[in-house]
Amino acid sequence: MLQQRAGNAYGSDEAGLICGYLFDAAAPQPACAVDSAYAAEWLAAAPDAAPGGAYMWLHFNLSHSQAERWLLRHAGLSDVFFETLHEGLHSTRIERADDSLIAVINDVHFEFSFEPSDISTLWISVGPRLVVTARSQPLRSVDALRTAVKAGDAPRSSTELLEHLLRAQADVLVNIVRGVTTRIDVIEDDQLAGRLDHKRSRLGVLRRVLVRLQRLLAPEPAALFRLLQNPPAWMAEPDAQALSGSTEEFSVVLRDMGALQERIKLLQEEIAANVNEDNNRSLFVLTVVTVLALPINIVAGLFGMNVGGIPLADHKHGFWVVLSIIVTFTAAAAWIALRKKR
Repeated sequence: MLQQRAGNAYGSDEAGLICGYLFDAAAPQPACAVDSAYAAEWLAAAPDAAPGGAYMWLHFNLSHSQAERWLLRHAGLSDVFFETLHEGLHSTRIERADDSLIAVINDVHFEFSFEPSDISTLWISVGPRLVVTARSQPLRSVDALRTAVKAGDAPRSSTELLEHLLRAQADVLVNIVRGVTTRIDVIEDDQLAGRLDHKRSRLGVLRRVLVRLQRLLAPEPAALFRLLQNPPAWMAEPDAQALSGSTEEFSVVLRDMGALQERIKLLQEEIAANVNEDNNRSLFVLTVVTVLALPINIVAGLFGMNVGGIPLADHKHGFWVVLSIIVTFTAAAAWIALRKKR
């Protein structure tokens, strides 16, 4: 179990801090939970840390009114971080700001239900002695990282913590790809068995989820690659190599998403073709019925006029003559319609 400093660090406290951890590889407990009060004291008292020294991770809820005020007062973050919070752009990027890293990544909600709206943004600031993550909605990747830390996983540096977070995000995406694949398999089996019904509407939802995820996440490998071309001085070489490895995982996941989109597109086209064929068959049947009913409707309309001079009105076999004419024209119309169908 983690040692806890200065109160309960779980849940959002009065400063909007959801969780906080102090990591120190030289301490008896390499990771211990902290609250906002202890974090403020440590940040005010701790000197600038050298690479490999103690550092702190603070995760904030931006929906809390005091979260940003606390960060402005105690965290000493770059102005770029706060500008990024308010600019309203959610595209993925990682860039240097002074001597820190500012990252904007996208993740799925903790209660993800395969809806396009279940995607939100995580803002990150990474320095040698402090990592700040902030979000408005509960996210799966951060929760997975916090669970790992609670289980005893203590990253040795702030860069390694970022790498752990990115790998947790990649694992979440892999699970999403597997979940979408399972749903597509079920829909495809139903389509082949002719049991689509309302399930085919889910294909559009799944495709929108994949398109939005791919659009938001596609810049992430390129952003990491550009960053690693000119890393901060405090970033150790092994940490940079680990970050480089996470870019490869993202690239593989993004390729899998692209392949799934193509599979969904082909399945949608096949379903549309089947629907069009069914519609054409229904229209043909309706057309044949209309053509077969045309002779009797015309004759009934003509002979139903209440005027003088109607032919065969006084003929003793007039009814059978008219009926024979109707049957003959109906048979001719049916033969013409069915011949064109063949």
